[in-house]
Amino acid sequence: MAEEKKIGILVCDDDREIVDAIEIYLEQDGFTVYKAYNGEEAYRIIKKGGIDLAILDVMMPKLDGIHLTMKIREISSIPIIILSAKSQDSDKILGLNVGADDYIPKPFNPLELVARVKSNLRRYRELGNLKEAPQDGHIYQAGGLSINDDTKEVRVEGEPVKLTPIEYQILLLLVQNKGRVYSIEQIYENIWNEDAVGAENTVAVHIRHIREKIEINPREPRYVKVVWGVGYKVDAE
Repeated sequence: MAEEKKIGILVCDDDREIVDAIEIYLEQDGFTVYKAYNGEEAYRIIKKGGIDLAILDVMMPKLDGIHLTMKIREISSIPIIILSAKSQDSDKILGLNVGADDYIPKPFNPLELVARVKSNLRRYRELGNLKEAPQDGHIYQAGGLSINDDTKEVRVEGEPVKLTPIEYQILLLLVQNKGRVYSIEQIYENIWNEDAVGAENTVAVHIRHIREKIEINPREPRYVKVVWGVGYKVDAE
C-alpha cells in the first residue's frame, strides 16, 4: 500500500527561533514543515509545489507578508495564516483584504496555532474535494445563484465562481437558510467554531469578497444583503 502523503506546511518568519518552535509543534501532529526566513525564499518554495498551507509573518526582509500573500494568491488558493506583532484591527483587515484566511497576533499560543492550521486545512480539503455529483446531489439555489455541495461548485447564471473555503462556507450557510438573517456573531460562530470576539471586521471583509465575486454590482447586491443593525441574509428569490 502506498504511503499516504504528508501535508506540507510552509512557515516563514525572519525570527529563526519562532520558525523552529512552530516546526516542533507541527511535526508532533504529523505535518511536514518547510522553512523560510524571507518572503522571496517562501515564494520560491510555494512555486515548486507541495505546500498545503502557509504561515507567514508580516514584517520580513525582501518581501513582506502582505505582498507575499498577494503574490501567492496569483498562483494558489492554499490557506494562508498571517502572524504579526501588529494587533490593530486595521492590520488584521489589511491581511484579510489581500487574501489571507486567518490572522493570529503575536505572541501566540502554539496549540492554538496548530488548531487553526487544522481548521483551515479541513475547510480547504472539503472545498477541494471535487467529484462527480450524483443525480440527487445537494444543490441549493437562490435565483441565478446555485451551490452544489457535493462538488463544492458555485455558479452565478451558469458561470462558475471561485471562492476561498471560508467564503464558500459563509455563502453556503446563508443560501441553505434563505431569508433567515444571521448576525455577525452567528456567522462567525458557525464558520469558525469559536466565540465571536472581534468578529465584526473579519466577517465584513469576507462578505465583501463574496459580493465582489457573485454580484454584478456589489454596491447593490442581489443575493447577499445586509439587514442594518441585525446581520446578513440571502434573499429567497
